Amino acid sequence: MPDIFKRLDAWAGSIPDRLLRRMPGPRIFIETSRPLVSFTFDDVPDTALTNGARILEEHGVRGTFYISGSLAGREEPDRTLITQDGCRALVAHGHEIGCHTFSHIKVRHMNHEAIDADLERNGQYLDAIEKTASKRNFAYPYNAGSFSARRIFGKRFSTCRMGGEQINRGSVNPAFLHGVEIRQPESHALGLTRRIDELVAKPGWLIFFTHDIAQKPTPYGCTPETFETLVAHALLRGCTVLPVRDVLAQLGRPRS
Repeated sequence: MPDIFKRLDAWAGSIPDRLLRRMPGPRIFIETSRPLVSFTFDDVPDTALTNGARILEEHGVRGTFYISGSLAGREEPDRTLITQDGCRALVAHGHEIGCHTFSHIKVRHMNHEAIDADLERNGQYLDAIEKTASKRNFAYPYNAGSFSARRIFGKRFSTCRMGGEQINRGSVNPAFLHGVEIRQPESHALGLTRRIDELVAKPGWLIFFTHDIAQKPTPYGCTPETFETLVAHALLRGCTVLPVRDVLAQLGRPRS
């Protein structure tokens, strides 16, 4: 897609995205004196397992990994995506597996029937990894939500995470949680320690998201050294680091 169309698509999506955050409906009330941090991964390249999960585990904490079934084992020029066995390894080590659609297409480009079928297919893929009686958590591909399909996501998932580059505080729409991206350039990724400092000064829930954790990262990841710096800084500053599901368990269920 030419750059001008990408920009138009992003602009068109930003309008319903802003409306979605303001819609009446269930809310999560983030009332906490403790700064809460979740480290999450989208698409889940294999380095998110070998480096990202490893670093979290070495610090005694766990993360949330949003899986797209159609990407399983795919080899791309700058990354290889996690396999189903890799997902099982994450579960075995106590990490959370979430949904990122099956097809990894922007959901606002799909009709409701296609969205429902896609989510059902990814649910079956994830069930083969880990059966769960509770709702999973979700992250929108490309951080692009769907205003018209919000009820579909609300029925299936406890939360849906977007971008927005903000800390979640106060009354928050669980269909549109804010996320802060760990991405290139490396100076930007390292500079995210300041967001942790902001969180400590005014507690809330900071949800980081990234992709690969590699010595030569894609534009959407960072190096293992930088990721470890962020995890260590969060813990050093007294943050409670938990997967999304465990933060929700502490905060309580969304309220109408």
